[in-house]
Amino acid sequence: MEITHLGHSCFKLRGRIATLITDPFDSEMLGIKFPKSESDVVTVSHRHPDHDFTDGIEGEKVIVTGPGEYEIKGVSILGIVTYHDNSKGSKSGKNTVYKIIMDGITIVHCGDLGHKLEDSQKEVLTGCDVLLIPVGGTYTINHEEACGIVTQLEPRIVIPMHYKSVNLKNELNDSLADLNLFLKEMGKEGLQPQPKLNITKDKLPTEPTVIVLE
Repeated sequence: MEITHLGHSCFKLRGRIATLITDPFDSEMLGIKFPKSESDVVTVSHRHPDHDFTDGIEGEKVIVTGPGEYEIKGVSILGIVTYHDNSKGSKSGKNTVYKIIMDGITIVHCGDLGHKLEDSQKEVLTGCDVLLIPVGGTYTINHEEACGIVTQLEPRIVIPMHYKSVNLKNELNDSLADLNLFLKEMGKEGLQPQPKLNITKDKLPTEPTVIVLE
């Protein structure tokens, strides 16, 4: 599988049979261009323009927009209800965390998760190989809370998302925390971003490994 970071909380997961894109964003909102992309499946964690711009993706895509179990082109998807804040959604509403199994690899995309996982949620998400997790702290968990979820799920690979970036040109970016806060909390300061990640089930690291994608 090849994992590419398209920006913000958007990733392209390209497997042997299918391609899946998570949380596509509206370029006008974020101030960065959404790359021309095709996908078989698109997952949307919640209905905000920086996470649900499905019109920007070409192809005969199947759009998954909430909790439930899905089987699409050999990709298994489980969406579970979480919240966009730490007040049971009273401030910002609900969020869907997706557990995606593709090419035998289990990926968890947290969307705009705003709280620590409950025991029942943790149970459903066990067996995580790759964790795509927000760390910026505005509308989501912050770097410390993200580290706590890494401890809860014990993934093989951790890929941070939804943090301050020189490429984002909007008010949201001004309030997001810098990625280095999360890397410092994880004891991984100085990591260099890489353009993409190619992984197979048999070559996953045995200990949690943080990877920053460009």
